[in-house]
Amino acid sequence: MDISLDIYSPVQQLQNQLFVDKGLQVYIKRDDLIHPIISGNKWRKLKYTLQEAERQGKHHLITFGGAYSNHLMATAAAAAKFGFKATGFMRGEEVSNDTLFMCRLHGMELIFTDRESYRDKQALFKKHFGDDNDAFFIDEGGASNEGAQGVAELIDELPETYDHIFCACGTGTTAAGIVSGLTNHKLPTIFNGVPVLKGGDFLRKDIDRMLTKSAEYKLHTDYHFGGYGKTTPELVDFIKTFITETGILIDPVYTGKMLYALYDLVAKSHFARGSKILVIHTGGVWGLLGMKERFEF
Repeated sequence: MDISLDIYSPVQQLQNQLFVDKGLQVYIKRDDLIHPIISGNKWRKLKYTLQEAERQGKHHLITFGGAYSNHLMATAAAAAKFGFKATGFMRGEEVSNDTLFMCRLHGMELIFTDRESYRDKQALFKKHFGDDNDAFFIDEGGASNEGAQGVAELIDELPETYDHIFCACGTGTTAAGIVSGLTNHKLPTIFNGVPVLKGGDFLRKDIDRMLTKSAEYKLHTDYHFGGYGKTTPELVDFIKTFITETGILIDPVYTGKMLYALYDLVAKSHFARGSKILVIHTGGVWGLLGMKERFEF
């Protein structure tokens, strides 16, 4: 089985008077365009994971997520595309929404479980699928060394060298992949991660564990807007303005927070004049569907 997707992820310049005033060139890598559903870092994290499942002769993907998990949706779509069966453990009470509709539409079976049981994902896997030799465990968000390996390939695609790269951080897998890719290419680029969870410094341990070599990077931990999946009117207004001015959809959970952080740091003259900055659009635009009631027009 050929487990691959054609990568269409152009780099486009973002035009804004703020960047002109500060003497910066800012670009965005459109990983959201890789696939309508298996987009952004979701595909990059799944690529080698699915290849490993195929290598082991396992064709039943078992993974985990919340009610609006882009990872669950992407795994469901990837399973359908590449001939796998898929089951998703859902955190919390049974609900119905647009995300879960898309999961079911692609053939994913959903198992709702209480939050206490959900904390031990390996135990859940063993309880329900311990006797299923065809079952393959995929951690929440696709977090794994294989996931980081797939993300590292993003650096191979860059048309030039940048002074800074910005990316949102959830599990730390994408950050670890990008940092490893920069290290592998011996690039001087500074990686700037924006954790979307409160107290995001804890991600350093997870990122360091997945790095191919020890490396320096920065985490900007003050842009979580209350925690994972949380927003504020200020963030929502920023997202609405950004989409209106650029035509690029971004979500409130990941890329919206990362871009807000970038614009705020630029406004505070955080970067040297003449710097070239690349931001990574990690997809996840379907996350807008779970928060549309927070957008008033």
